[in-house]
This record gives sequence, C-alpha cells and structure tokens, in this order.
Amino acid sequence: MQKDVMIQMNKNFEGAACQEGGVEYWLARDLQTLLDYTEWRNFLLVIDKAKMACQNASHRNFSKQ
Repeated sequence: MQKDVMIQMNKNFEGAACQEGGVEYWLARDLQTLLDYTEWRNFLLVIDKAKMACQNASHRNFSKQ
C-alpha cells in the first residue's frame, strides 16, 4: 500500500474518533463505513468476533449487548 494512502486512512480513522471523559472510542456505524462494509449485517459479524476475542483475552471493559 502506498504511504500517502496509509496516511489518509489513518487521518480518516483518527478523525472519526469520539472522546468522552478522557476515553477515546469509535462508533460502530462510523467504523463500518471506514472499513468499507456496505451492509450492517456483514459488519455485525466482525463486531461479534471482536467481542469474542475480548472475552477470550479476559478484557473487562467491553459491553455485552
């Protein structure tokens, strides 16, 4: 991947970040667009895999929905 493309992708990602109480986070719908998922149902599978990875790593700060 070209360096200028990577720089732009990083700017887009960081530009989509939200911050509250000193905690940085991203909204799933924003990430869906940034990662080029056109359908929510496909991106939901990615979210479920990420939740499972957090559980397997004993991460205590993820939300259960």
